[in-house]
Amino acid sequence: MKKVVTVLFIVVCACVALPAQAQFFQMGIKGGANVSKISFNKEDRGGFFIGPMAEVTIPILGLGIDAALLYNQKGSKSDEFNLKQSGLDIPVNLKWTFGLGSMFGIYVAAGPDFFFNFKDDTYNVTKRKSMVGMNFGAGLKLIKHLQVGVNYNIPLGNSGEVEWRDVGDALKYRDYKIKTWQMSLAYMF
Repeated sequence: MKKVVTVLFIVVCACVALPAQAQFFQMGIKGGANVSKISFNKEDRGGFFIGPMAEVTIPILGLGIDAALLYNQKGSKSDEFNLKQSGLDIPVNLKWTFGLGSMFGIYVAAGPDFFFNFKDDTYNVTKRKSMVGMNFGAGLKLIKHLQVGVNYNIPLGNSGEVEWRDVGDALKYRDYKIKTWQMSLAYMF
């Protein structure tokens, strides 16, 4: 975990060192709301995310990469199970933007998502410390500085394991996944 944070810190510092006038590079802040669905639960649960982001775009083609370091809270907490996860979320998306003038653009994005869990396990839930998922999203770029988007995150593996006792007092285990819809707003400097 320390090595990952160190590498990410170096990458962010290197990106900040790029000239501010370069049109292909922008930094900003991104935040929004999560709606999580757990694989064996019928209820959707809310959460939030916030953090810095960076975007590199080839101006004429509209093709680029965006990445963010987000504090992300997702999952659910009930009387029975605490499946809420809080941690560092690092989405890295390939983004294609096509403009309808200099003040308005539409984008689609997809890429991997790396999540590092900060919350500890509880007595009946074992949460994975790190997970990899896939992002799929779309959105609008407005007035050269604002981005409004919707994103869907699908984990490639299980998010954790739940343990419970059934009617016969037998111990049972069940893996679960947390799939998440994200509605975001970003301001680029």
